[in-house]
Parts: sequence; structure tokens; C-alpha cells
Amino acid sequence: MTPESVVSIGQQAIQVMVMLAAPLLLSALLVGLLIGMLQAATQINEMTLSFIPKLIIVVVALWLAGPWMLSLIMSYTSTLVVSIPELIG
Repeated sequence: MTPESVVSIGQQAIQVMVMLAAPLLLSALLVGLLIGMLQAATQINEMTLSFIPKLIIVVVALWLAGPWMLSLIMSYTSTLVVSIPELIG
């Protein structure tokens, strides 16, 4: 196992991690931004007003992107397991 292969596996793992986290984080970011603008415009400072919609949107995003996320992590894991003999030998 060469240092280049270790770095390549690390880069692929980080890329998969970012792709898995992106749908949830971006949806929460957009909803938080919209709720924040609404709160600033109406001067309502209620913490649950921003928390509950973000929670709902993250659950919906997980429901919608869940199958894609599962297939992505399964394909990465199977590729990694299949490549073990090449990495050892």
C-alpha cells in the first residue's frame, strides 16, 4: 500500500462525506436564511420559529435524498472492499 493510494482513499472518503452532507446542510441553510430574513423583517425573535422549520426540512430532505445517499455510501463501500486485495498486494 503506497502513500499515494492512502491519500487517494482519503480524498475519495472526504468527497463522499461532502456529497452525503450537502443535501441536508444546504436545505437547512436555505430555510434558516429565509426564516432569518422573515424574523428580521417582522422583528419576531422566537427560537422555535427557526428550529422547527429547519427540523422539518431536514427530515424531508433526508426522505427525498435518502435513497441516493444510501446508494452512494454503498457503492463507495463496495468499491473499497473490492479493492482491498489490490491495496494489500
